[in-house]
Amino acid sequence: MRVLICFEGSCESFDVPPDRTVGAMKQMVKKHFLVHLSSDKQVRQHLELSFGGAALQDTWALCDVGIRSGSAIRCLIKTEGRPVIHVFNAVTGEILPIMGSEALLHMSVARLKTVVSVQSGLPVSTFRLSTPAGVQLYDCNRLQDYSIQVGTILRLDTWDGWVEFLQACLVGHRLTVQSHLSERRTVMRFQLQVALYIAASSGHLDLAGWLLERGINADEPVGVHPYRQWCQQTAHRDSGKCPIHIAAESSQLLILKLFITKNPLTLACRDPEGRDPLKVAVQRGHRDCVRYLASKLYSVVSLPNMSLPLCIYLQIKRWVSLGQKRAASNRCQLTSVVFKGRVGDKLLVDGFNQPKMFSQSRKSGPKRSKRIKAKALQPLPTNSNLFSVSHLISKRTPSQLPSLQSVNPGEPKETQKKSQQDLKRRKDGLSVEISEEDSSSCGGKFILPPITRESIPRPVFVGGSPKSSHTLTASLQSFSHHTGRTPRENAIYCLTTASTFTEKPWLKQLKIARTLIRKHVHTMA
Repeated sequence: MRVLICFEGSCESFDVPPDRTVGAMKQMVKKHFLVHLSSDKQVRQHLELSFGGAALQDTWALCDVGIRSGSAIRCLIKTEGRPVIHVFNAVTGEILPIMGSEALLHMSVARLKTVVSVQSGLPVSTFRLSTPAGVQLYDCNRLQDYSIQVGTILRLDTWDGWVEFLQACLVGHRLTVQSHLSERRTVMRFQLQVALYIAASSGHLDLAGWLLERGINADEPVGVHPYRQWCQQTAHRDSGKCPIHIAAESSQLLILKLFITKNPLTLACRDPEGRDPLKVAVQRGHRDCVRYLASKLYSVVSLPNMSLPLCIYLQIKRWVSLGQKRAASNRCQLTSVVFKGRVGDKLLVDGFNQPKMFSQSRKSGPKRSKRIKAKALQPLPTNSNLFSVSHLISKRTPSQLPSLQSVNPGEPKETQKKSQQDLKRRKDGLSVEISEEDSSSCGGKFILPPITRESIPRPVFVGGSPKSSHTLTASLQSFSHHTGRTPRENAIYCLTTASTFTEKPWLKQLKIARTLIRKHVHTMA
């Protein structure tokens, strides 16, 4: 077939077989256009072929991604900077690249933690950084003090027992977040504040709505762990950020609407640098958020005897709050900082006791997990004017689910009880699926339905042999063994890959995903 390659204002035709890979096409383009690519320690150049709005990978075949005869492929020379250092995230298992020049090695550890927090979506008070030798990096020092060189892989660790909790927050699974909350009320309150911060950064509406119902405020700083309440004055500056600020930084418009609908006073919330959400959105260049915040700030508030612009009303409320804080500080002149700790609480002193941040998994038996879950479901103090997203989501779900397994009156009570439990689990799975779809609407990722449980009866095919189920199971196990991914994970991977072709209609993207899945199966065979 004949395809057109557009490169630097010129367009040339190439006769290639349909099964030619993208990598082989790049070699043809290099020879035809005499392209010279430079590569050094800091900058690397490479060719990129794009079609349908997506960058083509070297291992793809042209026919697999919908390229036919007469298609036009764009060729560009991409220049990428090499990462100066890497950070291994023990929570997600990913390696975060820190881009820049060698001058980055002279910056402070506090600045590096800010960069890592933006990339990982975790608050700075939930993790620590350490060298490959296990030496902890402190905010007041610089990277050069630890003899860190270009290419060093640092390690990000979180509080012991927090790995599963943070993983659930990053994906927006509300039920899993509930089951991994601490038994101590002070620690649990801090965990809920962290969860709202991550939900605002990732755009998880269901999780954010549930946290607002529990009394967590979007204009309240995340702060530090209760173990470090004694050193708030020397804490990282970004620990004073609020969820409303991170939502403006991340351009999460739906989260911003949720926060402001719940409490309009969040519009006047200031970050450690003295910026309100509107100024944060302006500096980040998020037009939709700026338009929405500006329209809210210049709306009118109706009072009993007058009407005021909302910006003036917020300024008055800010003056009142400052006066209340000053009056409270005058009454408590003996202590400059309000300490929330109690006698007997645990404190951590850097350099003397163990930091309790080694990313160790939570070890708990069945009895403890039940007790933690019951403790987590206790509601915190809430306000009367709450805006619940989960309530809006529940309106779209059917009021009655079709029964997948009938229960006869003559069956034993154990069988009926088991059937009711299975039906309840399926309802929970449906609610989780709906919340995943709503929370991922901003990210553009494909979410498949929950994994089918073994308790749900599978359809019986007429004429099928008794060994057909065993053959299907063996085929799925063989597929997972050869590809390294389960069929579900492979489907998610192919659908996500096909969604990168933004210029193609959705049905075309689905066809590309089916072709990629079929190719993986044929390659394994």
